[in-house]
Amino acid sequence: MDTSILFSYVESYGYVIIFVFLFFGIVGIPAPEESLLFFLGIIIARQQLLWEYCMIASWCGVVIGMITAYGIGRFFGAPFIQKYGKYLGIKEEKWERAKQLFHRYGKWGILFGYYIPGVRQISPYMAGVIHFSFRSFLLLASLGATVWIVPVTLAGMLLGRHMQIPLFYFPLIGLTLFVLFLFATWIGQRLRKKSLEN
Repeated sequence: MDTSILFSYVESYGYVIIFVFLFFGIVGIPAPEESLLFFLGIIIARQQLLWEYCMIASWCGVVIGMITAYGIGRFFGAPFIQKYGKYLGIKEEKWERAKQLFHRYGKWGILFGYYIPGVRQISPYMAGVIHFSFRSFLLLASLGATVWIVPVTLAGMLLGRHMQIPLFYFPLIGLTLFVLFLFATWIGQRLRKKSLEN
């Protein structure tokens, strides 16, 4: 879907379409989530929508999307992989290794994976497949959604008050946020490695 058409839907239908687009984006149906959140900040700053309802609609769309993906993974994921995994190149030893890695690092993927396209779609399915504790998953997914939605939307609000931003720049903004997240992760790893060496 063209980005300008997507955003025209948001302006026309408001809070319901915000929920729908973010829900679809989380369960794996392509949608420019970061760009949408940033755009929400812009239209909130221009007083076209109320910030409280935007935040509620965004958070509910993301968290319910995560719960839905978790449920699909929990009840259908393992049988699917056992039956069709070999046709997809997922050998048993690779699958066991993936499960071990997720048990070790999966909570961080759920909490901060929202900032990485692909990870935020895969992590809830994976959590469901390995029967990750639903209570822990819900807590991490809820906190992570807040940590993702609020800063990106606030960035849009701050910029929206001071400048006019063409719609075609929004995907670039999402990409920029992703690159900054990777850079911050790399710096964190370097600092952690140095502290371990010392």
